[in-house]
Amino acid sequence: MHYQAYDYLTRYGQLVHDSYELAHSVVCHPTNPFTYTIPGRFANAVLETGMRLTRRYEKQGYDIDEVPINGEMVRVKEDVVDSKPFCDLIHFKRLEHTDKDKVLLVAPLSGHHSTLLKGTVEALLPDHEVYLTDWLDARDVPRGVGKFTFDCYVTYLIEFMEFLGPNTHMIAICQPTVQALIATAVMAEKKHKCVPQSLTLMGGPIDTSKSPTRVNEFAEKHPMSWFRGFAIAKVPEGYPGAGREVYPGFMQLGGFLSMNAQNHAKKYMNFFQNLLFGEQEDADRFRAFYDEYMAVLDMPAEFYLETIERVFKNNEVARGAITYEGEPVNFEAIDNTPLLTVEGADDDICGIGQTEAAQGICKNIPKKMRRHLLQQGAGHYGIFSGSKFRKYVRPTITEFIHKYS
Repeated sequence: MHYQAYDYLTRYGQLVHDSYELAHSVVCHPTNPFTYTIPGRFANAVLETGMRLTRRYEKQGYDIDEVPINGEMVRVKEDVVDSKPFCDLIHFKRLEHTDKDKVLLVAPLSGHHSTLLKGTVEALLPDHEVYLTDWLDARDVPRGVGKFTFDCYVTYLIEFMEFLGPNTHMIAICQPTVQALIATAVMAEKKHKCVPQSLTLMGGPIDTSKSPTRVNEFAEKHPMSWFRGFAIAKVPEGYPGAGREVYPGFMQLGGFLSMNAQNHAKKYMNFFQNLLFGEQEDADRFRAFYDEYMAVLDMPAEFYLETIERVFKNNEVARGAITYEGEPVNFEAIDNTPLLTVEGADDDICGIGQTEAAQGICKNIPKKMRRHLLQQGAGHYGIFSGSKFRKYVRPTITEFIHKYS
């Protein structure tokens, strides 16, 4: 019921947005002299801020047309090369360049679209052939397709690695570090020829007992009955997935916003002031960030609930109790896959030590094939986007991959 109410509210909000947009197009048109007056700037700030607060945010594009390689701009073509009911595999093909140093970049399925990793993809492309998991919005997946479980996620990664073939490196960011580690162990135990050439895990909940954050405490505080009763809703009519049980993206977004409510409010106030005083560069950065941040997707209910229970409440990976398709996962089978773990010193979503725990879990990887990076000054998003990522983290990842290519 709350999903239906939210859907009605956002549809009404979009009508309000359209009225703001119409007024903005007239009052703030470049040919209107009023635009350049102080009252005109104030009107522009009021109207655009109102537009952003009432808008329905949709998935953004990747829009990566070219990247610099060896001092030259090289065209990039975006292709869906493999497709599954809940995920597309996108290849960012660097035209006229060989398919070398293949990387499967595993995006999180945790409320935001995979386009959140646009900056990550763009930074990796000059040195790597990048393939990205582009997760679909569960509200757009028909019920007849079936369910998507925790184990399904692992299966998708294994099948994507098989599709890409041997000598493919895997990088997982945030939530899928768990599934990436499991997939690697399952493939290693089977002596699979497509086991990752190297594995990089970034800011993920491998051991949630380490430096618990508010995310961990929230999961621990509420019983599974609360998550099933409060967090799960059915997709309303009007969408391909009508009737499917999901964890709505707007609830995940609400949780993220509430964690840093004052910070987000301050950013909106700064945006208003930037518009008022004509500081376009700062305003453009705000627009780019929130266009992506406010666009969310629904997660399949079964996947969300299993993740809460198995990862955040039971901490099954660190306890050695995790299973795949009913069989125990043997992490000691990983003995020839180089492992890089990355954490942010200021991460308030995944605490320090939670990702590094993979180093101790994978006991049979030789010490010389391991590396850990604790990036100072980086929060959760800072380890895969922004200046700290581009200056410190990305070069570390590239160096690590090249070492074992």
